[in-house]
Amino acid sequence: MMARWNVAHIPHQAGRTIVVTGANSGLGYATTRELARRGGHLVMAVRNVAAGQAARAALLAEVPDAAVEVRHLDLADLDSVRAFAGTVERVDTLVNNAGIMMPPRTLTRQGHELQFGTNHLGHFALTGLLLGRLGAGGDGRVVTVSSSLHRRGAIHWDDLTGERRYSPAGFYAQSKFANVLFGLELDRRLRASGAGVRSVLAHPGYTDTNLHSTGPTGVLNVVARIGSGLFAQDAAAGALSQLYAASDPGAVGGEFIGPGGPGEMRGYPKVVRPVSSALDEGAARRLWALSEELTGVTS
Repeated sequence: MMARWNVAHIPHQAGRTIVVTGANSGLGYATTRELARRGGHLVMAVRNVAAGQAARAALLAEVPDAAVEVRHLDLADLDSVRAFAGTVERVDTLVNNAGIMMPPRTLTRQGHELQFGTNHLGHFALTGLLLGRLGAGGDGRVVTVSSSLHRRGAIHWDDLTGERRYSPAGFYAQSKFANVLFGLELDRRLRASGAGVRSVLAHPGYTDTNLHSTGPTGVLNVVARIGSGLFAQDAAAGALSQLYAASDPGAVGGEFIGPGGPGEMRGYPKVVRPVSSALDEGAARRLWALSEELTGVTS
């Protein structure tokens, strides 16, 4: 990877259909804009369609010839995930970007803790439902966006919903740790099957997005807002890691791409190492089997 990889190095995406979850703001919007600028056909998968349409209008003002459409997807509702997947006839790249961060304890429609249900289970189900359509045109990719906070995470096998003990930050870290276990296990399975699809992980470092202000409440919200204002890079810079993973010919399945600056908080993309516990293949297989059971999606 070149030392200062940036959007100028994104290859042309003409002929490729790219699904980006959470595409109406922040990292998802920046990712959608740059891949559309390079000629890709972008599907903005969003929970709030009105916000998605507003984001599409803003994007077209920047990139008038962009091929961009908006479709409804609520990752916290597995019925919505299935309905969305049924509308996708072709996909070359899936960017599992959407997320929720540190809310009060809440359950999804199917009764899963909201962060685990949205950040992991929703994307697990979506990936499984689309996997047979990925790579039909060659160079299929799944990009799963995690966080540097995955390093503080662990799977609460006996209390997945936080019924006994819930911490907004702890369960966010769990969901991001699950993203890494999933992305690496997906890579192993894709390699074993010879599917010709890459599973690449990315994280944005410390990036100023509305995730910091819309999820946390109380003191966490105040801290997040102050920290973002003082130290975070903007969404365009934070999206570079997932843009590299989604587009660069040199991206390798199983790699984890993050900012190259101190503490992986900001900077140009580089290959980084996940926390050692995320390399536990037994835990990854256990999470996979559990995720199949909880979502009803097998692949």
